[in-house]
Amino acid sequence: MERRQLEYFMAVVEHGGFTTAARAMHVAQPSLSHAIRALERELGGSLFHRLPQGSALTSAGEALVGPARQVLRDLSTARSLVREVLGLSGGRLDIVSQTTLAVDPLALMLGRFHRAHPKVGVHVVDPEHSRDVVRMVESGECELGLVDEAVALSDLSSHELPEQEMYVILPPDHPHPQTDTDTDTDAVTLSELAGMDLVVTPRGTATRDILEDVCAGAGTMPRIVVETAHRAMIAPLVLAGVGASLLPASMASDAALRGARMLSTRPRLLRRGHVVWRSGPLSPAAQAFVDIAVGQQSRP
Repeated sequence: MERRQLEYFMAVVEHGGFTTAARAMHVAQPSLSHAIRALERELGGSLFHRLPQGSALTSAGEALVGPARQVLRDLSTARSLVREVLGLSGGRLDIVSQTTLAVDPLALMLGRFHRAHPKVGVHVVDPEHSRDVVRMVESGECELGLVDEAVALSDLSSHELPEQEMYVILPPDHPHPQTDTDTDTDAVTLSELAGMDLVVTPRGTATRDILEDVCAGAGTMPRIVVETAHRAMIAPLVLAGVGASLLPASMASDAALRGARMLSTRPRLLRRGHVVWRSGPLSPAAQAFVDIAVGQQSRP
């Protein structure tokens, strides 16, 4: 079994067919097909159902996806380690992150990472659900993940990130909900938040889970007026007067600059994230990123 065969196999898996995979790998389709057939002969069975429109994995092919992905990841890590020893630079870092953690703190962390390692390319994946972060790291699709503390981490190694405060954003003309006399700043009680019309993300996302917990604590069901997976819509929907929403500080601040009202909650809603990775040696790029995450914890 050769590395190139596994690369071709994964290309067909990811692109859904031999023609598109060959195009993506910049090889002739007969060469790619020959390599896959040689791999199938070596393994003793078909890996793909050849269909008129593309291809589909057989059960044997499905069993190979995880190991093939991890072998390719390990080879990439080995190559990077050798390059590091030889003083070379470059490579790629794959990170999967929940959206709110990607905005903050991932963006700032990647800024520091890029300044220290400008030749390393970074690919950030945005999963639909929180649990997908853990799955993609466990399967080797991404080497690192950023996930909310509420998500079970299985057997992954992790580092806890600094806590984030969540803020309520309201339409500009929304009635003033409450003034915190201790700090003289706008604030919303959790019971008030539970009674508002809400713009929410789908079930399984971190902010949706927080809002459902708030409503459950108040003994009520969320009054959802819009549910959207398009997080870029949230601030415009709030500004249009559709309802209130809950966002981390950086995203709430951006909404406030556009005219939304940004209010704290009483008590404060806090969340923590984790950087997660598979046990074992990391690529130099991933290790450098983890070192930045650990160092961030001690920053003033």
